Amino acid sequence: MKTNKPVCVTGASGFIAAHIIRELLERGYSVRGTVRKSPENYPFLLELPGAKERLDLVVADLLVTGAYDRVVEGCEYVMHTASPYKINVKNPQIDLVDPAVTGTENVLESSLKSGSVKRLIFTSSIAAITDEPESTKVFTEKDWNVMSSLDRNPYHYSKTLAEREAWDFIMRKRPKFDLVVINPVFVIGPSLSSSLNTSNEMVRDIMSGVYPCIMDLNWGFVDVRDVAKAHILAMETDTASGRYLCADEAIHMREP
Repeated sequence: MKTNKPVCVTGASGFIAAHIIRELLERGYSVRGTVRKSPENYPFLLELPGAKERLDLVVADLLVTGAYDRVVEGCEYVMHTASPYKINVKNPQIDLVDPAVTGTENVLESSLKSGSVKRLIFTSSIAAITDEPESTKVFTEKDWNVMSSLDRNPYHYSKTLAEREAWDFIMRKRPKFDLVVINPVFVIGPSLSSSLNTSNEMVRDIMSGVYPCIMDLNWGFVDVRDVAKAHILAMETDTASGRYLCADEAIHMREP
């Protein structure tokens, strides 16, 4: 599904979102991205090839009802990537769950109101599939995380609730647009911004000895550039539907 209209990317300054925008611009698309502060605060986006001609950054707040009405207006495709990714927070409900779930509701409602949106691609996570990987189990898109809570892995809980809300919205409202979900495993790779995102920060901490032991964990990894391409394939492929685990390889932390 190609489009001459702008593709909306929420949370444009995020690790995955920035690569989605770079890839979209490279393919000739126009992009309307949402950010939390004035656009001049994001030179790494404004300086991307094609950004001057085809990138429009708009300030929008996930928690404000109607904040995305103007953002998605006239767009046929929405990539909803915006969601807080933090492991240690003071108040999981306020810092993680509320922006993840309410933000999803607001973007979906705005997409419904627009009348122009044909497909919404939602960035979920392996966190919505499990918070306790088992080396003896092969996880699939049919699996759901049923163990997380505000007290146990609240980030995983927020991602699970947000994706559940997206699917429930589709069932309740029966919008004209469809929903495709990307569930990446542990995302690594180069950051387009100068800041270190949470995933790469964890890798740095493992390598620098922050953790006092080698944990018995088997992690799935995927390159952020492949995740970005997966989002665009989900947009361009007419037959895409449902959930898609996005993974490259699994590596045990005890492997050299």
